[in-house]
Amino acid sequence: MWGTVRVPGDKSISHRALILACLADGESAIRGILKSEDVESTAGVLRALGASVPPLSRSFTVKGSGIRALRQPRGGLQCGNSGTTTRLMAGVVAAHPIAAQFIGDESLSRRPMKRVAEPLGYMGARFDFAHGDGLPMTIHGTDLRSIDWDTKASSAQVKSAILLAGLVAGVEVRVTERSPSRDHTERMLRSAGVDIENDGNQVCLRPTTRLAPLEIDVPADPSSAAFFVALAALATAGELVLTHVCLNPTRTGFLDVMQRMGARIDVVEKTERGGETVASLRIRPSELRGAVVGGADIGSIIDELPLLACVAAGAGVDLEINGAEELRVKESDRIATVVHNLRAVGAEVDELPDGLRVHAGRRPLAGSIDPRSDHRIAMAFGVLSAATGNQITVTNPGCVAVSYPRFWEDLRMVSA
Repeated sequence: MWGTVRVPGDKSISHRALILACLADGESAIRGILKSEDVESTAGVLRALGASVPPLSRSFTVKGSGIRALRQPRGGLQCGNSGTTTRLMAGVVAAHPIAAQFIGDESLSRRPMKRVAEPLGYMGARFDFAHGDGLPMTIHGTDLRSIDWDTKASSAQVKSAILLAGLVAGVEVRVTERSPSRDHTERMLRSAGVDIENDGNQVCLRPTTRLAPLEIDVPADPSSAAFFVALAALATAGELVLTHVCLNPTRTGFLDVMQRMGARIDVVEKTERGGETVASLRIRPSELRGAVVGGADIGSIIDELPLLACVAAGAGVDLEINGAEELRVKESDRIATVVHNLRAVGAEVDELPDGLRVHAGRRPLAGSIDPRSDHRIAMAFGVLSAATGNQITVTNPGCVAVSYPRFWEDLRMVSA
């Protein structure tokens, strides 16, 4: 296996770039945005609220109208499969004097929204749910008040919803988390002139009336890069280089755990761009060993845990994951989905209430897996098949389009 791959732009940064560009005063420049279904959902919601967002392309500009200039939508805000779109835009809408209904696909409609409704409701917004605490969800925005909120968890989406609500409302907000979640929102707000301070697991945003235009060069998504890190580490020969990868310290948990397991990963050409650390990664075949993942690991590796389980199965090593109950409420119940599919291809794995346990043992893995329309499950098992020569068929491979539309093409290119 040889090659160089530039995986698509970071999904988290892409969502936030569009939102903040629309709330800024003046014209923002965005380069390298992720053109995926999830990011298109954010663009579509912003357009429905009156923002001027052009078709997504490699390089474009957005003319913002100010932090409280969005308008009453004519219909429902279609969020597709994107929880990030829903939760971040909930914070924005809650601080506008409008009412808007958020709708999504079947998977998104089952995901819990109470976690954002509670703090935003405390700030003064009103929420109506058609059933349970999922979508459809109608938000009645208003003039919000300040808040000091303890999330009792670690969620960048909840934190960002509160920060964006405080930004638009012009009030001070303080958010405390169990452990620090990814901080792209804080970094981007700071670069746009907002007074925002991180102190350990707490962040405080102070009132502002203006957001300066942004110039954003979106780096490669570390969550997408993780699939190729795994692929190269499991390979038997060669070397793979991943370029321009975002190495924000809240996003490097997968690399840290892989290195604990023995992966040979070199970080080269490190630089700072737009408040983010960016570098190339050089990965070579590795003799991997088992690991226990939990506690402080989880916040920065939550999206890559299904992949890590597949890595362990492919390498034939023990792996225990605990403290990851958040996986139950992702695009699928990722604990149950990973366990079911690993068993379907012949791996020995136990399901835990808050994680799973993969048992060591090298065996041929073969069969058909159902990712349950979850992009990260599909890609994880694609890597498991390609890296080890196992015979695994992924049904509904097109579900990867929400985050990495060209994944299968890139996988074939470096696996040839």
